[in-house]
Amino acid sequence: MALIEEVAKISFERVGSHSHIRGLGLDEKGKAKFMGDGMVGQIKAREAAGIAVHLIKKGKFAGKGILLAGPTGSGKTAIAMGIAKELGEDVPFVQIAGSEIYSAEMKKTEFLKQALRRAIGVRISEERKVYEGMLEKIEIKRARHPFNPYVEVPESALITLKTKDDTKTIRVGREIAYQILEGGIEEGDVIQIDAESGRVSKLGTTKEEEGIFLKKKVNLPTGPVLKIKEFTYTVTLHDLDTVNARSGGLVSLFFGGGMEINDDIRERVDQAVKGWIEEGKARLVPGVLFIDECHMLDIEAFSFLARAMEGELAPILILATNRGSTNIRGTGIEAPHGIPIDMLDRLLIINTEPYRRDEVREIVKIRAHEEGIEISEEAVEYLAELGEKTSLRYAVQLLAPASVLAKERVEKEHVEKAKEYFADIKRSTRFVEKLEGMLM
Repeated sequence: MALIEEVAKISFERVGSHSHIRGLGLDEKGKAKFMGDGMVGQIKAREAAGIAVHLIKKGKFAGKGILLAGPTGSGKTAIAMGIAKELGEDVPFVQIAGSEIYSAEMKKTEFLKQALRRAIGVRISEERKVYEGMLEKIEIKRARHPFNPYVEVPESALITLKTKDDTKTIRVGREIAYQILEGGIEEGDVIQIDAESGRVSKLGTTKEEEGIFLKKKVNLPTGPVLKIKEFTYTVTLHDLDTVNARSGGLVSLFFGGGMEINDDIRERVDQAVKGWIEEGKARLVPGVLFIDECHMLDIEAFSFLARAMEGELAPILILATNRGSTNIRGTGIEAPHGIPIDMLDRLLIINTEPYRRDEVREIVKIRAHEEGIEISEEAVEYLAELGEKTSLRYAVQLLAPASVLAKERVEKEHVEKAKEYFADIKRSTRFVEKLEGMLM
């Protein structure tokens, strides 16, 4: 049971390089706005993704997938996340890299099975005891990461929830603190916390917001903060697999022991979920499995994914690569994007292009806002110029060190100083090549 305890009445930091993404930024006709839902530029790619979303919602995407092909830093991950957001707020989004499937501890197919099932949600409705209210105040207590002393992780949090009739301050444990940070929850948002499981749901915000950061506007809740309420939540098939493997717990219909998840357990989970759906107790929510660096997959992995895409319970598969024509891993066969032709035939290919200066400028502004960094127009313009000459990621990465140097408002000279400390790829390469030449 998650740690929740009330305390006597006595800032928040967002993380993630794509925490600002709210959707694809399309209008009602499916046309991409230059800037919307946290997305900037990539007009053609976003409109193509919007068509794919329409097909998915109409149930006409079975057995198909999407391939995002473009240079590094051209927004492939952002578009994949935007697709997931367009499908629904609680649609599972699982992101892995192609190289992650190679492990001495788990078979490739087992890793992919788990990833696929984490990307399929089951929406269940029931009565639960919850803490519900507007997040009036939050204080995150941090500690050193047990395996990396240079990284701080949330240890616990003190949060104050408020309704029209009640106010409570509660102390929550590490799991809930992580959910608050990863969910982009901030003061003014209305949230629910399950008193038993510790699951956090964001309902919307009470604040007046403008521009690309619009959230769902909701009223301040009424009644007590702690209440019994019927609400809907989503668990994944992998969650149910894990519970069943541990024997008992969430699903009393399941019987089985040990920690190993095998195909027999998955089959029983699938049958139970199908029964819930037929009885009207649950609804299936196919999510998105996003595999970046898909050229790192080998021919066995592609064969497994091609078969899995045609299954009854399959998520939306989105692959991404920055390679043109290259060998399929583990073979001497050259193929477009390093993907077998029979797999490519199942994919809708969307190309992404490098960002232009005006697009880099707006993205820098978004990231500065998202990270709570005050920055001058001159500094933004300088970062946009750097991003066009080097890469978008390098320009965005300079924001944090520049803010440390500035203490308060980031000016152009702070960015220039940060640039001196941290080299881009071209400068770093020239520096090392020069030193190598001196040794010859």
